[in-house]
Amino acid sequence: MPIITLVISFFIAMFFVVMIQVHIFEIAFAKLGLTSEASLLLLIGTLVGSGINLPLFTQHAKQLGHLVISRDKKPVWEIYQPAKEGKIVIAVNVGGCVIPVGLSLYFISLSVVSPGIILIALVAITALSYNLSRIIPGMGVGMPIFIAPLAAAAIAIMLDSEHAAQLAYISGVLGVLIGADILRLKNIIELGAPVAVIGGAGTFDGIFLTGIIAVLLA
Repeated sequence: MPIITLVISFFIAMFFVVMIQVHIFEIAFAKLGLTSEASLLLLIGTLVGSGINLPLFTQHAKQLGHLVISRDKKPVWEIYQPAKEGKIVIAVNVGGCVIPVGLSLYFISLSVVSPGIILIALVAITALSYNLSRIIPGMGVGMPIFIAPLAAAAIAIMLDSEHAAQLAYISGVLGVLIGADILRLKNIIELGAPVAVIGGAGTFDGIFLTGIIAVLLA
């Protein structure tokens, strides 16, 4: 496992410990109408699942040729790195994708929020996430943590204040997933990395934590 992934997993774990201590997650899930037992199971599943990636399919990928500048010698050398072909595994992270998406679908199935309102909020957060997200070589996709949940909460309050918590969670989670991960999957494949993880280290905070923060703010 790359050192960057270990470091990110460590800080995510520490973040969870602190959040649990101040009952932030319990408050957020309570606003969503979940019991304390269900909240605990979700927390444990998310923490454990953040280290589990489920392969979906294999995609043929081609890394384009490019110049590599070497400064080991003088003068500076420009070496052409030829194009490479290979396969890339597309996977989903359990804690950063499967669990929050499953919870979002559960809230949608309750039909407490109008499908039209969900669609409006979802399109808005998807567009915002796509424009804010950036490809980070060696890690995947990264984006600011707080902008998407702030926007999801604000939109939810404006569109359906009575069910703002559920709407903020649904639009925050699915909007970031679609905008920052799925719509940028082609860009990730072009990086030539052996594995592309939807909801992995680069967007784990963007998907799962966006939902939690959005609920707290709604």
